[in-house]
Amino acid sequence: MLAKRIIPCLDIKDGQTVKGTNFVNLRLAGDPVELGKAYSEQGADELVYLDITASFEGRKTFTELVKRIAAHINIPFTVGGGIHELSDVDRLLNAGADKVSINSAAIRNPQLIDDIAAHFGSQVCVVAIDARQTPDGWKCYLNGGRKETDRDLFNWAHEANERGAGEILFTSMDHDGVKNGYANEALSRLSDMLTIPVIASGGAGCKEHFKDAFIKGKADAALAASVFHFGEISIPELKSYLCKEGINVRL
Repeated sequence: MLAKRIIPCLDIKDGQTVKGTNFVNLRLAGDPVELGKAYSEQGADELVYLDITASFEGRKTFTELVKRIAAHINIPFTVGGGIHELSDVDRLLNAGADKVSINSAAIRNPQLIDDIAAHFGSQVCVVAIDARQTPDGWKCYLNGGRKETDRDLFNWAHEANERGAGEILFTSMDHDGVKNGYANEALSRLSDMLTIPVIASGGAGCKEHFKDAFIKGKADAALAASVFHFGEISIPELKSYLCKEGINVRL
């Protein structure tokens, strides 16, 4: 059985790491290169960097940041934000990223998933989905959670899988930054129906929440931000706990 992965997520705004609650109320969390280096040394399996306000100017800045990250860390990392076409993917991979994460652009142009998979391989393409439970079921959101779509979470995840995505990164917007645990029912349903790994995002507050994401949610990886950035949980301590609970992690 493949080891479960622990993935710190660094949201980048104006070259700094920030963290919010339910996608708003951002506060500074530190230098993205230094944080990434620290997580790499502590035993994180991968990192995710998201340029959360990817304007044209921000994307140029982000490319330089990706080069700096690649020079300082020795674990795989994914970058997302402002990726709309193959040339964006090419630029970020050349700067040193291992994978790219696409979200709004994939919903607007699903063919982008097929194109990335065909040109660079499925393993490069992470489809991130921000979703929230509504009276009509789980709906996907665009633009950093600002705009609701008529896309259903499960139908869209299935389509992304079929088009060649390598992984699904599912963030429950209602759970984001609240620290009450991951959306395990939705995660479990995704994990059962898809043939590719599912990364859980949104809701980590304690070590037990990671265990639940892996056991109840059947997730392949768990992503978290503030509990790592603000020192509430250390990665070695988390992995040691998960190991004792019988979960296969790389120590």
